[in-house]
Amino acid sequence: MSGILQEEEPSEHIYTASQWQLVERKFRKHRLAVWSGMIVLTLYLGALFCEFLSPYGLDDQHLEYIYAPPQRLHLIGPDGLHLRPFVYGLKGIRHPQTLRKVYVEDKSKIYPMQFFASGPSYHFWGLIETDIHLLGVEEGGTLFLLGTDSLGRDLLSRIFYGSRISLTIGLIGVTLSFIFGLSIGAISGYYGGWIDNVIQRLIEILRSFPSIPLWMALSASLPATWTPLQIYFGITVVLSFLGWTGLARVVRGKILALREEDYATAAVLVGASKSRIMTRHLLPGFTSHIVVSLTLALPSMILGETSLSFLGLGLRAPITSWGVLLQEAQNVQAVAMQPWLLTPAIFVVVAVLAFNFVGDGLRDAADPYGR
Repeated sequence: MSGILQEEEPSEHIYTASQWQLVERKFRKHRLAVWSGMIVLTLYLGALFCEFLSPYGLDDQHLEYIYAPPQRLHLIGPDGLHLRPFVYGLKGIRHPQTLRKVYVEDKSKIYPMQFFASGPSYHFWGLIETDIHLLGVEEGGTLFLLGTDSLGRDLLSRIFYGSRISLTIGLIGVTLSFIFGLSIGAISGYYGGWIDNVIQRLIEILRSFPSIPLWMALSASLPATWTPLQIYFGITVVLSFLGWTGLARVVRGKILALREEDYATAAVLVGASKSRIMTRHLLPGFTSHIVVSLTLALPSMILGETSLSFLGLGLRAPITSWGVLLQEAQNVQAVAMQPWLLTPAIFVVVAVLAFNFVGDGLRDAADPYGR
């Protein structure tokens, strides 16, 4: 008897749960989406605390270590096992055949890794001046876990700083797309008539243009005299210029279906205004679907910024983003000689895949009564 009661208890909980509780319960069952959500959260935490996580500053140069390869962490040295990971010193030599400068490990110099180490000073969030970094080594050593670029700047530190731009430009772009798509789609679906026809023809015209060439044309039209901050917001507006059309179509279809429901008709009969009916009765009916659409729109925003910046038509130095960092990988010879320059692409792929998996999980959870 007790076994039967234990099986019926979760069913009773499901019957009394709210819509969002059902969505959360089903989303937790999607293990891949949950792990992807943790990855997304980790990426944004890394962007939030990039100054602290970076071993060096954004523009700190080590001219004696230009195009230095990634340094490996070791636990076993010439004198045996070490309790803390360490790196060997780097020594630059000339290749006997190509005369190109290459770097080898100097095993006579050992630099243990230090946590909460002192390093280059920075202003945390632009407010608090400190020199504490999560990772570091003793003075005289280097910690290039992902190598350096053409100016001797630590690539890992620049990736952390670049994530702040690449990830936030997607959020701002999706927010603008959300505002445009939700308002225009709701107006189109609820009012109908000639308003609906005009809006739908406009959407069809915008969707008929290839996205990347149109983004390139709009980005190239930005004045070259703009400040980095103005370029940042300009690219955000460009990315959201076409992003709202898909959401507007989804909102219009949902409004057309829900405006004939009994509760919407009852709201009309009691004298509720059209704006109140849309905001209080119709739009909350498919909020979960809107969240899913926004989640799936973020990867396209990140890829759009990366593509434009890689082609030199998006963000430009001194702004640092993943796309700007990939500009150094345009040269095939540079990639062949310094393959670690492609490391920012790995972060782009991981972020896009994580967002897509989270979107898939939310899409399944948005229908909690389905299988």
